[in-house]
Amino acid sequence: MNPIQMPMQIEIEENADMAQHTSFKAGGHAAALVTVRSIEALKAVLQTMAKLEIPHIFLGNGSNVLFRDEGYDGIVIKMADFGRLYLRAEESFLTAIFPGMSGEELRADGTVLCEAGIYMSTLAKQLMNAGLSGFEFASGIPGSLGGGLFMNAGAYGGELKDIVKGVLAVSPDGSCARLFTNEEMQFGYRHSVLQKNGYIAVAAILKLTKDEPEKIAERMRELAQKRNFRQPVQYPSAGSTFKRPEGHFAGKLIEDAGLKGVSVGGAQVSTLHSGFVINRGGATATDILQLMALIQNTVYDKFGVKLEPEVRIIGSQA
Repeated sequence: MNPIQMPMQIEIEENADMAQHTSFKAGGHAAALVTVRSIEALKAVLQTMAKLEIPHIFLGNGSNVLFRDEGYDGIVIKMADFGRLYLRAEESFLTAIFPGMSGEELRADGTVLCEAGIYMSTLAKQLMNAGLSGFEFASGIPGSLGGGLFMNAGAYGGELKDIVKGVLAVSPDGSCARLFTNEEMQFGYRHSVLQKNGYIAVAAILKLTKDEPEKIAERMRELAQKRNFRQPVQYPSAGSTFKRPEGHFAGKLIEDAGLKGVSVGGAQVSTLHSGFVINRGGATATDILQLMALIQNTVYDKFGVKLEPEVRIIGSQA
């Protein structure tokens, strides 16, 4: 089935507890969570939001988001069933985007189409099984491909900008969909044009290279060992809490400021990696935000460096 021609499906959960939909496992409620299961459903919801001027945001896997305890008086939109990898079935779609190249040439060239709702860890395994390399760096990133495209996710020296050929995205008002080239995506450090123009990624075209699945699997195992040794994966968190300031590493600044292990309520600076604020149990969003503010103020006072959150904070303070 073509990913652009699916039956319309929409589910609505009122007064949604966003702690259940985010990796921090903390935070308040949203007025409603709307789950869409097709691009046509997504367009319809966005058109309704625009027509009625209803505030709304888009949520991927919720791995880089924190909702304030006061909640969000708007609609949270989430995609489901947008998790397929197309290796062969969508030749007509790919050849229309890349005229002059046959589907066979595109496959030989390592070009694939992926829907944006797929978890990056799942995608990494599927690409490994297909003998396609280049996505190993993202195998441990706890988010969806769409969320990764939004922020140009990266780890261990790799970033999505290095392998993305194009991104299919829907306009904020749901009126149209268009393809953004790699250049038009304006990728930068934890940045893409989607953060400015409000378009929502629904699929991406990736350029990968052929390799033996066993070799790809070995590289993924090595990265997993590094991650499990260095990161507090056993606790809820949003990954790296702060962006890397130019010329510095956030975790080292936080540790050098004497903040490793410091807690506010149930929130704590990880004793394993100071770049992570974790939920040790029962943390509220307010605990997390207060600890983040303490970190920012202390690091600035000691080193004159401003730490910018990598976590998206949603909602208004009371």
